[in-house]
Amino acid sequence: MGSSTYGGATYPPATAGTRGAARGRPAWLVILTTGLILWLLTVAVTFLTGNANLIPTLVLLGSFLVPVSFVAWAYDHRDQAITVEMMFKCFVVGGILGVLGASVLESYLLHPSWWIFVGVGLIEEGVKLAALWFVTRNMTTRSVHSGVILGATVGFGFAAFESSGYALNALITVQGLSLRSLVETEILRGLLAPFGHGLWTGILGGLLFAGASSTGRLRLTGRLVLGYLGVALLHALWDSMHGIAVLLTYVLTSTAAQQRLFAAGWIPNPTDEQVQLFTVFSLGGMILITVVALLWLRSIWRSGRHAAPVP
Repeated sequence: MGSSTYGGATYPPATAGTRGAARGRPAWLVILTTGLILWLLTVAVTFLTGNANLIPTLVLLGSFLVPVSFVAWAYDHRDQAITVEMMFKCFVVGGILGVLGASVLESYLLHPSWWIFVGVGLIEEGVKLAALWFVTRNMTTRSVHSGVILGATVGFGFAAFESSGYALNALITVQGLSLRSLVETEILRGLLAPFGHGLWTGILGGLLFAGASSTGRLRLTGRLVLGYLGVALLHALWDSMHGIAVLLTYVLTSTAAQQRLFAAGWIPNPTDEQVQLFTVFSLGGMILITVVALLWLRSIWRSGRHAAPVP
């Protein structure tokens, strides 16, 4: 397979197999294992010494480890026209622009209400899409695959910077600094990171770049709008799954005594069976949302398999 030329530059064939063979071990695996070891060492030393100067290291390692590892994996599956510079811009510039935009819009537009999760989904998916559009507006070659990869990169950047904020909020409690809460938050968000922002924005990136197939320019299409609304809905369901699980558990298993306490404004203690059912509904709902999103992304990826990049 020969080299390819895009925008005046010549690129070698960008296949995962040839890159992996050249390095021996995949870069994403080296990053993940090395970063995990360093994070565990930082956790241990911070707990042993109580040195607050290590907290920024702990926050940054825990918040960026999984997103950066997945971006490294995505880079190994990139189109030839995607450069390290573009990946960096999508992760850092796109991620920060997304976080800043979401913060401003959510502060002014959202108020406590039953539809707040819908508003969060619409705003955060909208600002990430806008950030991706802005960062990639001058690309000379686009494909569905590159849209998925760069979209996921923006999403992972957003997730990394957002997780840093959640980690700091978990650290600061009314009883003082809680390293345990910080570590628990980073573990939870690290495990969930691949199934949230990166996945959703990868879907939007593929749809955005697919819309450039006729003109070569990024444009708003009906498919992209529907995709945006669908991804925002998945986001809203993900964020509200705890409340949905509580509601389903209450509707299906609440006793007359518990209903009277609810009516009086009290929260009754759940039974062991209710706790188990809540866990099933909560985890099951998140798994279902993830499966739907993965199948959607797979369909978009396959649709671009035989499509030529648009110059």
